[in-house]
Amino acid sequence: MKTGYFDIDGYRAVIAYDDELDHLRGEFIGLNGGADFYANDLKGLRREGRISLGLFLEACAKRGINPRKEYSGKFQVRAGREVHEAAALAATRSGVSLNTWTVEALKRAAAEALNQAP
Repeated sequence: MKTGYFDIDGYRAVIAYDDELDHLRGEFIGLNGGADFYANDLKGLRREGRISLGLFLEACAKRGINPRKEYSGKFQVRAGREVHEAAALAATRSGVSLNTWTVEALKRAAAEALNQAP
């Protein structure tokens, strides 16, 4: 399954083609709940995405909740001893803390992954 992204009204959706269903599937990310949608082509997928997002935002407004997921900025990563040691060594060689080195590595990797979006 190949994936990509598109934005609708400032909300990002991951899109994928499902071989088994022979459909495109979209799912908004960064929301407080699920909002997915399906279509046969990109034009239809974008139309269905707008409808799905509108319904989701309407439900959030009625309930008085923030539609966007809030991230704490903290998460725990289990990488194995070898990766931990290599990252600690790389951070030391770079003259920064392991936390700073990891955050910078994650920023680069995330930017690279998101820039590959169609």
